[in-house]
This record gives sequence, structure tokens and C-alpha cells, in this order.
Amino acid sequence: MSRSKPVAAAVSTLALVAGGLVSAAVIGVATPARADHCDPAEQGRQQTQQDNQNRNQNRQNAQDPNQNRQNTQNPDQNQQDAQNPDPNLDQNPDQDAQNRNQDPNQNPQNPDQNNPNDQDPQNGQDTQNTNQNRQNPQNPDQNQQDAQDPQNPQNPNQNDPNDPNDPSQDPSEQPSQPADDGDNAEAEKCADLGPFLEDFIDIRRVPPNSRGNLLQARGSFVSACGTNGNGHNNPDNFIVAPGVRNGAHHLHDYVGNVSTDAFSTDQSLAAAGTTCRFNDRSTYFWPVLRDRKVDDNVSDPDGNVGRVLRPRSVTLQFRNNTGSRVVAMPRFLRLITGDAKAATNGGANARAAWTCTGFTNRITTKYPLCPRSSQVVRLLDFPSCWDGQNTDSANHRTHVVFPQNGRCPQGTRAVPQLRMVLTYSVPQGASYALDAFPEQKHNPVTDHADFANVMPDRLMAFAVNCINRGRRC
Repeated sequence: MSRSKPVAAAVSTLALVAGGLVSAAVIGVATPARADHCDPAEQGRQQTQQDNQNRNQNRQNAQDPNQNRQNTQNPDQNQQDAQNPDPNLDQNPDQDAQNRNQDPNQNPQNPDQNNPNDQDPQNGQDTQNTNQNRQNPQNPDQNQQDAQDPQNPQNPNQNDPNDPNDPSQDPSEQPSQPADDGDNAEAEKCADLGPFLEDFIDIRRVPPNSRGNLLQARGSFVSACGTNGNGHNNPDNFIVAPGVRNGAHHLHDYVGNVSTDAFSTDQSLAAAGTTCRFNDRSTYFWPVLRDRKVDDNVSDPDGNVGRVLRPRSVTLQFRNNTGSRVVAMPRFLRLITGDAKAATNGGANARAAWTCTGFTNRITTKYPLCPRSSQVVRLLDFPSCWDGQNTDSANHRTHVVFPQNGRCPQGTRAVPQLRMVLTYSVPQGASYALDAFPEQKHNPVTDHADFANVMPDRLMAFAVNCINRGRRC
């Protein structure tokens, strides 16, 4: 009787727990998803940890051949063990289940030890360092020291001592603990979603390649329209896919005209309100940037997941990028820049340009990893050589083209060039992404933007006068 009471108590406890679980399921209590389940940096760390475990297991097997031979030479003992299992094994089945469910990505010898090459946002695991680790498995401290060598070009976390503009903060976030089984299941879903670690680059690894002052111009006019504080977003594009809901398959930020959607027309735009000063009713829009560490929009069928990042600043500058005087844009002129499908179409129409504040003399087509004191910058330049007749064309490009060698092609006229400069505060590390068509894998080269001119004629004339007279308005 003394043994039956504890057993009965245990059964009662299990019944209460089971009842509670059933009640929770009926009520609809759900376990929240991991915030970084589609975080490119997290996916890279998990893959590297799996690779490290596989290499450690291979080295252990290679260093213990005697044990394998001993097991082979004593098959009778193995058979006897199988016929007479240890009675102690059955006394803790819960522990066995826990061991079976242990994360395969976790290093059982030292789960807190991460590969120092995880910090590289461009290249993942360095093959040369991997071979060195295999040759010298007895000295992991030396390998870690080598990974921190400032002469190693694969280590973007090491500040460049020869760069006077190099801030001390590291743009890459620190490695996290290995994920659990729930994270692995989410990683399976996000494995092909993009972007990937090779889509990111430490801005300090980009060589200087421009003058640096993004808004320097002989004459210019800036239309101040805000940063979309009114939350005007939709996945439409009335220029490329008129009348089609979700025609863009990614979310757009809008400033300027407050009515822009899939069904916009010249008449509806002219009648709507605006967020711009001087009654500029033009519409300016671009794909949003998202924080991939936050679980928002996770059920999106096009894979655009994460929390939308509102720009910290939006500058809409009209300028002269040719050697001739500009003429007024016709009202309702429609323009696009970049290629939303450049990852599969090729780079012929790609115009993506990324940088960081404080490093604007370094332009890249990859997502930049900026120091903590710096913000991500998107630079979007529009074509400015108009055919003099049309406000649109079949491919939305041939009626206005880019200058060639600083001059408009014969038969075209220079109009004010629109330059968009957008800045963002993003999470540290490779943890943000552009909205994109699903097959584009959130490749940064797909950055693009759209514009339709609905300025009053007097405002456009004022902008042209500022530009041609070399004034900054």
C-alpha cells in the first residue's frame, strides 16, 4: 500500500497537467513564433553551427579507430549486451526522450563556442580556415586568434586601421545561442526565402567610388513631402499594373499624393490631396524595407515578412545631370527607375545603389552593414532625357532615358532629374530586407522606385528656373 499511494499521486498529477493542456488548446492559446525565424543572419549562424558539429564528429571518429576495432573484435559481447539490456536504461524514459529531441545544431561539447568566421556577412564559412582547422584540431584558440587578425580580409568586424573614417563600432551583431527544434522547423521554411549572407557587405569593405555628397548639384529644387507618416501603403502599381490589386506583389511606401492605388488615373491624382508643400500632388513610391527580426506579416503569400521600417528621412531632389539647360516635365509624366526583377532579368535596367551615412563616397549594390552610429541609405536616380512627346511608353522606359556620358541622346530633351535619398535605422547585422517579388529572393539589386508628375505648372516652372540659374531651392 505504501508504494501505491505515490503512484496514484503521480497519475493524478499527470491527469491535471493533461487536462490543463487540453483546456489551453480549446481556448486557443498559441505559442508565439520566434521573432528571427526568417532573419538572414540567424540562418547563416545555424548553418555554420551545423557545419562545425559535422566537422567535430568527423575528427572524433578519425581520432578513435581503436574503439571501433575493439567493438568489431568482440561481437559476442555486443550480442550479449543486446540480449541483456541494462535495467537502469528503463528507469528514466523522459531523459531519453529529451536527448532524442536535442537540437542537432547544438555542439554537445561547448554550445557557447561559435565559429569566429560567423561574423563575415559576405562569405559564411571560409574554406581556407576550415582546412586549417582540420590540420590543427588541437589548437582551437590559435584558430580563433587568426580569425581576429586585422590582416584577414574575410573578417569585416575588424576595423581598418588605415581608414580615417572607420568608426569603432562593429556593424555585425554578436552570435546567438544555437536554435531549438522549433527554430529549425522555421529555418526550413525560410531557407530559400532570401536574402542570403552574400547579399550583405560591411560598408568599410567597399572601396571609395564616388564624390560622397549625394545632394551636391549646380542647381536644384527639393519637394518636401514627409516620410509617409500617414501610413499610405499598398502592394499596387498603377503605372506598371493598372487596375490590378496586389499587382506589385510587394508593399510600397507612398509620399505626396494621398490617393495613389491600383486604380489611379490622371484625373483622380489631380483631384486628390498631398503631403507635399507647395501643393505638389505628384506621387512618389518605392518598396518598403523590413526588419526581419520581428514576426510581422508572417502569412504573406509572397514571402515579404518582418516589420515595415519607416524611413528616417526622405529627400526628393530635382537636379540637372546633363550639360544642357532643362525644360519642364509635362504634367502626368510617368517614370520608373531600377528593375524589380533584376535578379532574374539581369542588370541591364538595374539601378540599385546603397550606402551608409558617413560613408556616402562608397556605393554598393548589396545591402550595406553600417556601424551603429550610421544609417542605411538608398539612392534612387531617375532617367532625365525625354522624347519630347510622350508621358508614358509600353515598357515605361523608352519615352525617358538616362543620359549617355553626361549628355542626352540626340532627339531627346533634358528635364529635371529626380533623385530620391532615403535613410533608415535598421537592426544590427544581416537582418533587414527589401520587399520583392517572390522569385527575386529579396535581392538588393532589385531596388526600384516610381514617380508620376502632378506638380502645378507654376511649381514646375519655378523648379526649372532654380535648376537653370544654379540656385538651391
